[in-house]
Amino acid sequence: MEKNPDVLIIGGGLAGLASAIHLSKNGLKVTLLEKNDYPKHKVCGEYISNEILPYLKWLDADVSVLNPSLINNFEFTTENGKTAQTKLPLGGFGISRYTLDHFLFENAIKNGCIIINENVSEVSFENNLFTVKTPENTFSAKMVLGAYGKRSNIDQQLDRKFILKKSPWLAVKGHYYGNFNPNLVALHNFQGGYCGVSTVENNIINICYLADYDTFKNYKNIEEYQKKVLYKNKNLKAIFENSTPLFDKPLTISQISFDKKKPVENHILMIGDTAGLIHPMCGNGMAMAIHSAKIASELIIDFYNGNIVSREALEKKYASQWKKQFSKRLFFGRLLAKALMHKNFTFFMTHVAASFPSLLSTIIKQTHGDPVIIN
Repeated sequence: MEKNPDVLIIGGGLAGLASAIHLSKNGLKVTLLEKNDYPKHKVCGEYISNEILPYLKWLDADVSVLNPSLINNFEFTTENGKTAQTKLPLGGFGISRYTLDHFLFENAIKNGCIIINENVSEVSFENNLFTVKTPENTFSAKMVLGAYGKRSNIDQQLDRKFILKKSPWLAVKGHYYGNFNPNLVALHNFQGGYCGVSTVENNIINICYLADYDTFKNYKNIEEYQKKVLYKNKNLKAIFENSTPLFDKPLTISQISFDKKKPVENHILMIGDTAGLIHPMCGNGMAMAIHSAKIASELIIDFYNGNIVSREALEKKYASQWKKQFSKRLFFGRLLAKALMHKNFTFFMTHVAASFPSLLSTIIKQTHGDPVIIN
């Protein structure tokens, strides 16, 4: 077991695994700590913009071997039945986190990464060195990447501001068998939330929605909430009534925060959802997580090669590049999500977008990036 790697990564989701592959591909010793075993389902929209494909291929992680669904159309519907459609500017693909995370995990192992299933209990920084503790072991590393997801006990330990606030959001996700256009990703609005529907590998339908907890708690359970609230959107009603669930019960997570986070905390470079979470309605969180891994990994390699002369310079460069790449997307995502909680505004904008599909395409571009450039 490598307890003194060049880089220690906390969390083995998309960002953590992509970083592990990238850094080990460049000769650095990498240890990744992940509390869960692979493969595992996660609450996620499971649509990824094609902007990230060049980077995945550079990582030797060509996802085409996983037979993802190829998605190029977008549809938005309101509760009262108005629909707007457009072509996706770059297109994307659908792949389950169950399959994709395991695929990246196997690639990281092939690259020589050490992956340990343990939960991190403490992180400290002293004398230019990190000490990372789990209930079973203690690790030391010059560099630590935080890739542990939306919220964690580590956030509490670091006293990150967002963790002190209660969040009104609950997310629910399930896989289903049924008939759904494999080339389409749809976003259906309902009172207090919105629901994304698209296919992943093997024509499985992924349904994932974000709900306002104050509305949700008025109902006995998820099934009643869906029938009483989501079914008011006739498109969602049709999808649920004509699909067969594959999970015994839907997966849920609560306290999802879309507040601002810092990309560097206590000298830890934060990547993926740990650095910032875009509203799922924007459909681009998976691509952003992987792209943030690229930014951090390239800078860490420059640091070890002597092209970045100090930790302070590294942290400033990462924060600057992260904000340049993602802050606009996150801001627009928060703005759009707030706007779509207002029924009259949503109906009006959908009516306009239905008449002018180019407007909908322009809105989508604000939350997506250009194809990732490989230097």
